[in-house]
Amino acid sequence: MNQANDAAVEALLADIGSTQGELLAIVQQVRQIAVTSGSGVTESVKYGGIMFSQTQFFCGVFAYRSHVTVEFGQGYRLEDHYHQLEGSGQYRRHIKLHSPAEVKSKHLADYIKQAYALATD
Repeated sequence: MNQANDAAVEALLADIGSTQGELLAIVQQVRQIAVTSGSGVTESVKYGGIMFSQTQFFCGVFAYRSHVTVEFGQGYRLEDHYHQLEGSGQYRRHIKLHSPAEVKSKHLADYIKQAYALATD
């Protein structure tokens, strides 16, 4: 990751923390899962959130007023074993998170690892 990306990510995290502190913990958990989902994962700020990529973008995390969403650009290709994916568009799917506990209870790591694998094959 380059310094410009680092600075942009840190600035966005500071903004989320100052205006939506309760959501920052969720965003940080998502970041931890995404960057450890495989090798060579980078973060960048895009579309008002943090996008994660390897050879291509595989997911992004966005903080809203009362929840966080994790967006999957190729979400239609994910196996939804836990019935957590929302959205009915042609490609994109997302998972809404309202508390840090939902990161685990909604099996987010499974979905992120699937998205990473799809982006790198």
